[in-house]
Amino acid sequence: MSLNDPQWGNRGNDSGNNGGGKRPDQGPPDLEEMWRDLNRRLSGMFGKRGNGGGNRGSERPPVDINPRFLGGGIGVLVGLVLLVWLASGFYIVDASQRALVLQFGRYKESTESGLRWRLPYPIQSHEIVNISGVRTIEVGYRGSERNKVLKEALMLTDDENIINIQFAVQYILKDPVDYIFNNRNPDESVMQAAETAIREIVGKSRMDFVLYEGREQIAVKASNLMQEILDRYKTGILISKVTMQNAQPPEQVQAAFDDAVKAGQDRERQKNEGQAYANDVIPKARGTAARLIQEAEGYKQRLIATAEGDASRFRQINAEYAKAPEVTRSRMYLETMQQVYANTSKVMVDAKGQGNLLYLPLDKLMQASGAVASAQSPAANEAQASARSAAQPVSNETPPQLEKPIQAERGGAYSIQRDREALRSRDREVR
Repeated sequence: MSLNDPQWGNRGNDSGNNGGGKRPDQGPPDLEEMWRDLNRRLSGMFGKRGNGGGNRGSERPPVDINPRFLGGGIGVLVGLVLLVWLASGFYIVDASQRALVLQFGRYKESTESGLRWRLPYPIQSHEIVNISGVRTIEVGYRGSERNKVLKEALMLTDDENIINIQFAVQYILKDPVDYIFNNRNPDESVMQAAETAIREIVGKSRMDFVLYEGREQIAVKASNLMQEILDRYKTGILISKVTMQNAQPPEQVQAAFDDAVKAGQDRERQKNEGQAYANDVIPKARGTAARLIQEAEGYKQRLIATAEGDASRFRQINAEYAKAPEVTRSRMYLETMQQVYANTSKVMVDAKGQGNLLYLPLDKLMQASGAVASAQSPAANEAQASARSAAQPVSNETPPQLEKPIQAERGGAYSIQRDREALRSRDREVR
């Protein structure tokens, strides 16, 4: 049959046939006709009757239902529903999650991450729990420290003072089974345990310890006590950190408390200054005392040694004096005079003897040099340093002891010769 045949796909009547029969090689049936036929069959199944296109008086004959056709459609439908029901048992578990499988509402098993399958509902169901996420609860405030919850924050210390404490608790899950099946409100349980623990610890501590130096210790103790309470309740929760956000007295007494704190700080500052002064003075005083003690001990030992030496020397002199009194007396006299003349600047001259004794005026030279040294100033020192290369002037003054020899020299050579002979004779007598 040609594709241009107008009868292709249509089931119309042939005008050339009297009986209105169908041609045997008419082609595939029309889709619209098949759809109408299906509608008629379905209408017959539910006892409905369909009317013609515009003729209400005419009724269609009842349609015969084919049991094979009906059974095949229901089977396909049931298969599709069963397939969808079984496919609903697939679920995906993330790496940070655990899935708890329930069979008729009772816990059966836990599954790890990945694509999993269970029996569809209502036989089995599952609960997915995040076990690695950190959960946080806030006690005494919500969101920020300004949004205070005084019912939770106000606590009584051991010394009967009221303080305002705000802290946060972070926790994770260590047993998802206990967390799901043993807790109705897990966050509320953690909140109550945290408030109970912190109130117990603050109630046993003093106010200054809670506000200042004891914050870290209180946080550690509270974390341990909360963990004990939650483990006793089998909550499956692990406390990871307790953070003290704020601890201060109530607003009504904040000004007075600040004054007390300043006074305490001033007291500590003064104590520290006094301690620093004591640390500076005490070692010096101890060092001075030790030095004086050592000097006194040395002076004592020196005096004892000197006294013992003098006593020994006196005993030796006494023994020698007993043997030769005259010699010993003369030697002691000479030693005494030597000590006396060693400490004086006087020069003794024998004026009774004949002749003149020539000597240098050592006493006057010493006095003159001392007076010049005391009268020198820094400017004079610089002048002397610049004039060191120049020759020093010689004094023209003649000592009184040399006046007679000079006169004798002027009188003649005989007088000089006589003086020399007298000096030599005196030296011989002394020897």
